[in-house]
Amino acid sequence: MDLDPELAALRPLGGFFVLRTVRSTAGDPGAARIDELPSLEKAYEKAGSDAPRDVLAFRVESVGERLRAPEPRVAASIAQQALAARLWSVALGCAVRYGRLPDLDPRLLRWDTGATAPDDLWLTEVRPLPGGADPATVADAVVHGHLQPLGEALRARYGIAAGLLWGNAGSALAGAARELERWARANGRTEVAHRTRTLTAALFTHPLLSATGIRTGPSFRRRSCCLYYRVPGGGVCGDCCFTQPPRSSPGAASG
Repeated sequence: MDLDPELAALRPLGGFFVLRTVRSTAGDPGAARIDELPSLEKAYEKAGSDAPRDVLAFRVESVGERLRAPEPRVAASIAQQALAARLWSVALGCAVRYGRLPDLDPRLLRWDTGATAPDDLWLTEVRPLPGGADPATVADAVVHGHLQPLGEALRARYGIAAGLLWGNAGSALAGAARELERWARANGRTEVAHRTRTLTAALFTHPLLSATGIRTGPSFRRRSCCLYYRVPGGGVCGDCCFTQPPRSSPGAASG
């Protein structure tokens, strides 16, 4: 199925899967702000500790304030996992519903750092990538196009361990796949469920994702912790390597 200008096939899947476009928001007063929003490429730029607050710092600070996170790296981890979930959801949704991907180049994606899904990401132009939506194409779009530069920026700024960030990426991928399969089963779309399982299994063979956790069917147990337990009132997530919040030093769960 060809990509439509509004990526309408993503809408029934839920908010995390929706990717707003210029066409899908035509007539919406908020659409006028799209070109004023920073691109994700801008968010991935590294900055020194003396640099003025930018788009990535604003997002991390906003998440930290909402969650009352005790330190910036906790907020940075949770912000990164949320963005990873959005990117995986969009990519998987397009892959299994259209059989191809739109170009998700960071220069085309705008990030509203003060908004939540689906208002946080906007695609300025829907142009299909060549070929279909094989695992290599999806990995190139999400892992190499986004998660690697985002991780490098976060490690440079907040000193977060690479293993933690890739664990977040693996967790986000597994979560997006489960939601997509759940939708497929509820709507009698067995072919969508099959394509989701096949694509997800192939993506988890990627060298940067293969060691992030253990998969048993749709379930996933990660080998690292996102640090959510350090948020006031937080606990361990369902796929966490811990069964209960650790009592050790703040850096113990960073790997």
